[in-house]
Amino acid sequence: MEFVGSNLCNVNLRRSLALVTCWLTIANPVLANSAPLTLNQQVEEVVSYLEGTMDTTQQAAANSKAPSVRMTTCRISVSDAPSETSGASVFLYQEQALTRDLTKPYRQRFLQIAPSPLSQSVRSLSFRPSNPAAWSGFCNKPLANRVIQPKDLGTPVCSVFLKRAGEGYVGNTPVDGCPANVRGAVRITNHIILHPTGMDTWDRGFDADGKQVWGAKTESYQFRRIKSETGRKE
Repeated sequence: MEFVGSNLCNVNLRRSLALVTCWLTIANPVLANSAPLTLNQQVEEVVSYLEGTMDTTQQAAANSKAPSVRMTTCRISVSDAPSETSGASVFLYQEQALTRDLTKPYRQRFLQIAPSPLSQSVRSLSFRPSNPAAWSGFCNKPLANRVIQPKDLGTPVCSVFLKRAGEGYVGNTPVDGCPANVRGAVRITNHIILHPTGMDTWDRGFDADGKQVWGAKTESYQFRRIKSETGRKE
């Protein structure tokens, strides 16, 4: 059988490595011309996956024990942010609420998405705002009005380092989890799979005795995109 493009390679069995390289170039020209995304490009890709609205309604419809939760994330600006917290960073506001009561989010946070050269990954650093109620529905404002001061970020809580895997990203909280004071939990752990259509999270809260008091047990929380930041349906 004759393959299209076979005449482009000088078939020489004694030069097998060169032959394989040549065949890869012919079979997948995109592979030959593509380059890995830089960390700054990965930051923008992570942000694009997070921005917008996603929920767990599909999962809740299939499993009556699964909660129906909406997650809303939007890009914000931090006015006069110190250089050590800006640079290639992108800041986001994120809130989660039960779909039956979207006006009362039960989790609110600011996120700093930034390159992490040492770990060759993207760091997502979460902040707990000191006055969460003040930011409820913040993503409903136009982008130009979503501006906060550095002090508004609140307390840095935890970092998740996201590694690119295929078209998505995989990340974990530190081994010991992150400190918390949420619904009886003093420590939170999470395993995150971020992808173009949404995000799967194994979010768990543990009390002072190490007992899990809430969170994923037999399956992840499966958030699926409803619309992007621009309002375009996915």
